[in-house]
Amino acid sequence: MYGWIGKLARINLTARSVVVEDLDPKMAEEYIGARGLGTKILCKEVKPGTDPFSPDNKLIFATGPLTGTGAISSGRYNVITKSPLTGYIAASNAGGYFPAEMKYAGFDAYIFEGKADEPVYVWVNNGKVEIRSAKHVWGKDTSETTDILVAETDPDAKVACIGPAGENQVLFSCVINDKGRAAGRSGVGAVMGSKNLKAVVVRGTGDVKIADMKAFREAMAASFKKIREHPVTSQGLPTYGTPVLVNVVNQHGAFPTRNFQTGVFDRAEKISGETLAETLLVRKRACFACPIACGRPTAVTAEKYAGKGEGPEYEVIWAFGATCDIDDLEAITKANYICNELGIDPITMGSTLACAMELYEKGYIPKDATDIPLKFGDADLLIEAVRKTAYKEGIGELLAKGSYRLAEEFGHPELSMSTKKQEYPAYDPRGSKGIGLNYATSNRGGCHVRGYTISPEMLGVPEKLDPLSKENKAVWVKAFQDVTALVDSVGMCLFTTFALGAPDVASMLEPAVGIPFSTEKALLAGERIWNLERLYNMREGLTKDDDSLTPRLVEEAMPEGPAAGQVVELAEMLAEYYAVRGWSDEGEPTPETLERLNLGKCKCRCVCEEA
Repeated sequence: MYGWIGKLARINLTARSVVVEDLDPKMAEEYIGARGLGTKILCKEVKPGTDPFSPDNKLIFATGPLTGTGAISSGRYNVITKSPLTGYIAASNAGGYFPAEMKYAGFDAYIFEGKADEPVYVWVNNGKVEIRSAKHVWGKDTSETTDILVAETDPDAKVACIGPAGENQVLFSCVINDKGRAAGRSGVGAVMGSKNLKAVVVRGTGDVKIADMKAFREAMAASFKKIREHPVTSQGLPTYGTPVLVNVVNQHGAFPTRNFQTGVFDRAEKISGETLAETLLVRKRACFACPIACGRPTAVTAEKYAGKGEGPEYEVIWAFGATCDIDDLEAITKANYICNELGIDPITMGSTLACAMELYEKGYIPKDATDIPLKFGDADLLIEAVRKTAYKEGIGELLAKGSYRLAEEFGHPELSMSTKKQEYPAYDPRGSKGIGLNYATSNRGGCHVRGYTISPEMLGVPEKLDPLSKENKAVWVKAFQDVTALVDSVGMCLFTTFALGAPDVASMLEPAVGIPFSTEKALLAGERIWNLERLYNMREGLTKDDDSLTPRLVEEAMPEGPAAGQVVELAEMLAEYYAVRGWSDEGEPTPETLERLNLGKCKCRCVCEEA
């Protein structure tokens, strides 16, 4: 095979066995790789109703056919499993250098089954797979774990691991690779911890075969030119990283503040990307084959919050900043360092903390029910709350369940800013209607990177849309969701889509794999993957009622700013979205849609029969 290595490693942790399998070429062509391939495997192999923490759940690390090829920003992989946070599908994406090394080590995907009887790590070296004891690194943070395992395997090895949060099965713990890149959302780290799998260490000296190198290089050169000429990918992201969005989103009145009580943060400049660059930034950092270099290695020298590490990204600045009513950039940055070390998703962490703050402020969490005051604006609280959550100490035991379960515990689930029990990121949809529809319909719960309509609604890419209008947003949301599924599955970074579109992706994919991939065929694969995820979620109990937004966003008008008076007209947009998708009024893919996507032989919503 070209592009793909053509091999899968099936690693049974219970039996301590490893089986190498051939990748089915037909499955690869239809589901591409990474997110799509992992979803297909999960649907086929994990039975309906499986407990996410059961040994019967599977954890899949998967790369795409462009991962490690040198294509633009092609250093990505996905971690796919059944989410303990949502109960639906989890597919968390990460970059760095670990993903390319996964392929060079000899496999397109690693399927982890069962549960080890003691802590282990998996060492993969040029096609040889070993299961080794991890007792000596269990309990250690992600940086220390990485250093120890590199020292005892190979100086050039790359590591993906969990921290104490994953070991303790915090429902939103993540997998950290390359000391700061995270497969961050939906609790994939908790599933890894439930299997007693501390780390995956890979080293490879192989390469990825390209079918038509001349055409591939020409396509790469054309794409690289577009990246270099686009203002977002050549100026905004390289200069300020994702925090460049702080002032942009705040100026649109969509920067969620005090648990989405408003969309304007009056001290946004203090935590902006510009301020970060002037005060804490050490240098830029790029992932494999990436000319954008949006990574932000930083250092805090002030004694109170001293430290160094990766980030914070835009979402983290918001999660520990505006939504908690905190404007101390050093405290925010320190909290982010701790999330990286302990293996916690900072979006859910910050949003859960903001929910707790509102519950506490309104008296719903009694003072005697928490060992720390949960007050908006308390920067010192960030550090303590993150640590307590990772170790499930005190109030941390409740915070570790996420905002929905926390708010439900105290009788007010409506104060959880989440869909499908996963917390929203840093955009208030009352000021950006398309992103609201995307939140409601995202297959992994509240999520922006499944259909980033902020691009046209605020940045004017590929064209400017009115963020306060609901008109035609269903068409845009579907288009972005399908393209994103494609980009995630080939192994490229979503940020390339500011400058590149599906034709550019197809132009690199076809010569890489040696199979005809028109733009239409590539987009059809993205749509197929999206619908397969939907089928999986419906199998696990999802209904139309789950395509919802928290009451605050559809019932409470934005109180101030450019979006003042706005709510999200979700019902109208949702009906249009179902029609555009070719789904029934109840949100189920119609037989005609399933047939068109070659999913038509499914008899029980789990794609148990091969199409």
